[in-house]
Amino acid sequence: MPRMTRTESQTRNRELVLAAARELFLRDGYLATSLAAIADAAGFSTGVVYSNFNGKAELALLVVREIQTEQLAALRGIVERRRPVDETLAAVRKWGESAADSGWPRLEIELALDARSDPDFVSVEAKRQRSAVAQGAEMLRGVVPKVVADTLPLEAIADAAVNYAIGFAIRRLIDPKASLDHMETLLRGAFTS
Repeated sequence: MPRMTRTESQTRNRELVLAAARELFLRDGYLATSLAAIADAAGFSTGVVYSNFNGKAELALLVVREIQTEQLAALRGIVERRRPVDETLAAVRKWGESAADSGWPRLEIELALDARSDPDFVSVEAKRQRSAVAQGAEMLRGVVPKVVADTLPLEAIADAAVNYAIGFAIRRLIDPKASLDHMETLLRGAFTS
């Protein structure tokens, strides 16, 4: 087997560290996960982690971006699939329940609370959240009846949906019985107008 180049080795090391970080962040949370634990889980020293990343916040942000991309793609696949409204809403609900229980919300909340005093982090996070809202508006534009898309502010609806999802995720962390019933009712109105 040929030896890896330095670039290939560094890429592989980054991928292994990111995979370990993702697993630990989702399982144990951001605050409880140390860089030493991530390095150990990836099979490296902390020096390897620091040679590839600026610290735990950068690692977590990369993990969060990856998860957001995956989750939005999954949601897009659900809402763009042409099927009866009740089936679509049931699939969105199932997606929401799964996302809320995945460890993703806890990671997002703990990271945001820990890094909120860093203006660079706040700027990057605000941009990422605005991107999620814009993607949500585009999803809505593609699936709601034209009369709805032409008369309602889809960006505001998408913004409200993101805020609702964040609020639900926080509630679900505290109360595992928190329900998405109201979200389903709100979406039914948009899909059937």
